[in-house]
Amino acid sequence: MRLKVSLAQIDIISGKPEANLKKAEGLIAEAASRGSSLVCLPEMWTTGFEWTYIDSNYSLQGPVIEAISEMANRYKIFINGSLLTKNQQDRPTNTSILFGPSGDILATFDKVHLFPLIGEDLHLTPGSSLTLVDTLWGPTGLAICYDLRFPELFRAYGVAGAKVVLLSAAFPHSRVQHWQTLIRARAIENEYFMIATNRVGKEGDTVFGGSSAVIDPWGEVIIEGKVDEEGLIDAEIDLAMVDEVRLRIPVYKARRPEVYGYIWTQMS
Repeated sequence: MRLKVSLAQIDIISGKPEANLKKAEGLIAEAASRGSSLVCLPEMWTTGFEWTYIDSNYSLQGPVIEAISEMANRYKIFINGSLLTKNQQDRPTNTSILFGPSGDILATFDKVHLFPLIGEDLHLTPGSSLTLVDTLWGPTGLAICYDLRFPELFRAYGVAGAKVVLLSAAFPHSRVQHWQTLIRARAIENEYFMIATNRVGKEGDTVFGGSSAVIDPWGEVIIEGKVDEEGLIDAEIDLAMVDEVRLRIPVYKARRPEVYGYIWTQMS
C-alpha cells in the first residue's frame, strides 16, 4: 500500500478561525489536485494559542469543525490537524481530528501532555487515552506536539500495531534541533512512519520552527520543509517498509516489559 501525503506548513492568525480556514482551504485544494490522499496541518491551526479567545470561545467551535468536514468532502481527501474543541464535560481541549474524504470524523485524540511553559495546562483539559485508528493505509496513531517528548506514548502505538503516527505541532525555532532529533528517534525506535507537521511564523514572543517532515521507519528523512516558509510539501510512502524494517531488526520480539514494569513499580 502506497500513500501520498501533503503537509501544510502554515503561519496561524491568532483567534481568527475564519482567516485560517480560508488559508488552509487553498492548500487542501492544492493537495487534492496533486493527488494526495491525506493533508496534515499543524497544532491549533484554526486559532493559535490566543488564551483570551480560547477561554471565551472554545464551546463555539462547532461551525469550524463543520467547515473542515465540508472541505474534506468537497476535495475528497483525508484531513488531519489539531484544533480547539471541547470534551464531553464541556471543557476546552486541544484535539487532533482525522476527517475522512466523505467529511466524517474517523478519530479524535485529546492532547495528553499539556505544555506548562505557555500555560496550556491552565487553560486546556488533557486527554486521558490514546487513539489508534484503522485507515486505508493501515493502523494510525495520533499525537500532538509536547507528546513527542514522551516516548512511552509512541511505543504504546507501536506495540498496538501502528504503521503511521500523525503528529501536529507548534514547535519553536529555538528548539528545532530537538524537533528534528525526536521525530527521527520516534520513527527509528518504533519502526513506523512519522508524519510530523509544524507551524511557522510568530505568536507573542515565540517564533516557530517549521521543518515539517515525513520520516520513514529506518529514520531517513523523506521530505522536510524549511524553517521559516509557509507552503505545501509532498511525500509518497510505501507502507510495506514497516514490515520490512521490523523483520530486519525485530525490536518488538525482543522487548521485555516485565523488566521495565519492575523498575517503574520500585520507583513509584
